[in-house]
Amino acid sequence: MPSDSPDSQRILLVTGMLGAGKSTALRELEDLGWEAIDNFPIRLLNRMFGDDTARQSLAIGFDCRTRGFQPDDLIERVDRLAAREDLSVTTMFLDCSGHELERRFNETRRRHFLAPDLPAASGIAAEREMMSPLRKWADVLIDTTYFSSNDLQQRIREQFAPTAPREMTVTVSSFGFARGMPPVADLVFDMRYLDNPHWDPDLRGQTGIDPAVGEHILRDPAFTESFERIRDLLLLLLPRYAAQGKSYVNIAFGCTGGRHRSVFMAERMARALREGGFSPTIVHRNLGSRTAELIEGTQQP
Repeated sequence: MPSDSPDSQRILLVTGMLGAGKSTALRELEDLGWEAIDNFPIRLLNRMFGDDTARQSLAIGFDCRTRGFQPDDLIERVDRLAAREDLSVTTMFLDCSGHELERRFNETRRRHFLAPDLPAASGIAAEREMMSPLRKWADVLIDTTYFSSNDLQQRIREQFAPTAPREMTVTVSSFGFARGMPPVADLVFDMRYLDNPHWDPDLRGQTGIDPAVGEHILRDPAFTESFERIRDLLLLLLPRYAAQGKSYVNIAFGCTGGRHRSVFMAERMARALREGGFSPTIVHRNLGSRTAELIEGTQQP
């Protein structure tokens, strides 16, 4: 268990499957003020921390390619470090589904380290067996299967920022269910009960930012009451999240394609939250996506 002493040096060991995001995580930790080292030789791990250890937070990355990598030996070495009162040691494992790892290897045209002359799937299977003890042993497990680089960066900031922001960071986003759920949203609201502007040929090519689309949504009898109820819920919950020390809250509004109803709702809700004393950031994930005829159809059923 990591030491809770405020004088302890923070040590974070970052490992996981190749392609799961270790490099991204280390870069983000470096941006947060950690000193980051990748592929440090395992045999030198215990020698790195003498009696006069510096107090800067240190992130050390390693994987199956690291010199001297043996999971059982590594666990034994780290357990010895974790027993020291002057060190606060945490281990994070980044995992990802085999199918997504294959896609990433094929996309980058890289060969898997453990299967240079075989399909990537063979190397991934061998690596998963090798890494299994570390996955079970790690303090923190993050599955990046459905994460973008930004999603992983955000998760790292939430868990490993040296100090919490002075004010809670609130993000209000829109997205399309047809293109997948946002993986890091704390609160998700489904706007598909509202009348869909997509069925109006004059509005189909516009977005929730355009006034004509907003007027269409406002005419839906369900909009005003549902908006007010969601607004009141958020104004109730956000101060409570802040009181619990939560640094980031991500509020997501979804519709089918992510271009009309969810965008309009996110914009209106962000405005209401500003009036309530918060300073939300707005992110429209699918605003630039093509009109989703294949998803929503070209005529109302």
